[in-house]
Amino acid sequence: MSTVTRADITEESVTRAVPRRHHRAFWIVGYVFAATMAFTTLPTPLYVLYQARDGFDTFMITVIFAAYAVGVVGSLFLAGHLSDWAGRRRMVLLAVLTNILAGVLFLFWPTTAGLIVARVVSGVSVGMLTATATAYLNELHAAARPGAATTRSEIVSTAANLGGLSLGPLIAGLLAQYAGHALVIPYLVSEVLMIAGAVALAFAPETVTRPARRPAYRPQRITVPRAQRATFLAAAVTGAVAFALFGIFSSVAPSLIAGLLHDTSHAVAGAVAFAVFGASAVAQILLGRSSRRFQSGAGLAALLTGLGMVTAAAWLPSFWLLVAGGIVAGAGAGAAFRGAIGTAIAITPAAFRGEGLAGVFLGAYAGMAVTVVGLGVATLWVSMQVAVLGFAIVLAVAVLAVARRVVM
Repeated sequence: MSTVTRADITEESVTRAVPRRHHRAFWIVGYVFAATMAFTTLPTPLYVLYQARDGFDTFMITVIFAAYAVGVVGSLFLAGHLSDWAGRRRMVLLAVLTNILAGVLFLFWPTTAGLIVARVVSGVSVGMLTATATAYLNELHAAARPGAATTRSEIVSTAANLGGLSLGPLIAGLLAQYAGHALVIPYLVSEVLMIAGAVALAFAPETVTRPARRPAYRPQRITVPRAQRATFLAAAVTGAVAFALFGIFSSVAPSLIAGLLHDTSHAVAGAVAFAVFGASAVAQILLGRSSRRFQSGAGLAALLTGLGMVTAAAWLPSFWLLVAGGIVAGAGAGAAFRGAIGTAIAITPAAFRGEGLAGVFLGAYAGMAVTVVGLGVATLWVSMQVAVLGFAIVLAVAVLAVARRVVM
């Protein structure tokens, strides 16, 4: 007959408590990830209000938005990898606090210069957050459910990332339309949500053991085997095309809706952006078990189809065709980007996988910045319809140039 001692009971209680603690932390980090990403797209339906207040043109909207992409690229390059030794919780908390600072800038520096600075700061936050929060969720999931498949962490990280991006414009649009004080209340609500997340992070365990001696700092490097560089470049271009589509619906789409389609509802503008990002998230989740070739092929085909529909909507003009085209293109962009990430993982050695993924994200955000600003420059010389047509042609050429590499 075996004897159960108090020490055995205590040890068993601790063993059970560890998974429960990591399980709770998993959902806390998922919430923080979503709330912070939602803030980054919060200004989407509000740009037309800033435009009307300050009297700037569509080009300036693209400059303000591109400032965000510049912040993301710089942060990815300089700080996106620091959580490997500084700790996941610390870097996620720093990212949230940085975005809270961006919210303060939006509220108390409401000039065009202030908007640009606030968007840069918000981009810096996202550069620190995306890879770190994704890795944190994966590690918390592994600790809470030892030996389980990573499907849950992949779905939650995708839902938090793209789902958060989709909720930001919807929340801002509804508040701006129905709550009044359109350039204040959306930011206050988002600040409260992020502050609550930052407080909750105090109860999340760390998953990285910090080294006794801090390693020498170096910027993020991008390492890809020489024989696979053409394929890697194709994956990065695919990411750039997908994010260019997201960038357009996060920047000038509300102006397109208001100017060409004569709908000035902030709620409608936010709902359109929500639909595009939401379709992207749903496509990534539904195709999560498909092969990366199928994800890339189906995604690029849908992206081209949606681009054609959006272009036709701008020329007709047709609101519902724009919405349908945005949903199709958004779903395609989401699937294609997931395929690009899968390609990068497949061709990059495990020891350098973080650096390879960073390269894809750098290409994606750089492509977003260049194409969004390019569209803005085009509107200085040609009509919005012609600019959208040119944008669609450029993206279509890029898709056709890399399709064989990422699909075959």
